[in-house]
Amino acid sequence: MPTIRRDTPADHPALHAIWRRSVEATHHFLTIPEIDALAPLVEQLLGSGALTVWVLVSEEGEPIGWMGMDGAKLEALFLDPDLRRQGHGRRLVGHAIRLHGTVMLDVNEQNPDAVRFYEAMGFTVTGRSPLDGQGKPFPLLRMWRRG
Repeated sequence: MPTIRRDTPADHPALHAIWRRSVEATHHFLTIPEIDALAPLVEQLLGSGALTVWVLVSEEGEPIGWMGMDGAKLEALFLDPDLRRQGHGRRLVGHAIRLHGTVMLDVNEQNPDAVRFYEAMGFTVTGRSPLDGQGKPFPLLRMWRRG
């Protein structure tokens, strides 16, 4: 059974690759050049220590997903796209809930599968921003789940 542990610098290339594959599979509103432009930001974020990064590791010890937390705010959740809909996302979000009780997040409104996933996990929409964190016209839904 997969386990969850803190990241190490040695994980970062695999986590970046998971991010890339996940975004390409789920963020259909982004073009490849837009994804390319985000890649250095993800690399920087992983190496900065700004987030507490939790890694979902297969039985073989390979990273298969990860989430980044800033306190009780879930800032990132990415899974190997070949392993979606197998409970791995629930496992990571459940870990965040166990750690913090109440969890907040922003999700791209244009990613309806992610919105449905968080709603199924008990999150409710508390607000909306017409722009993403980089000021681009990709609306975000603010969601939270009380612990």
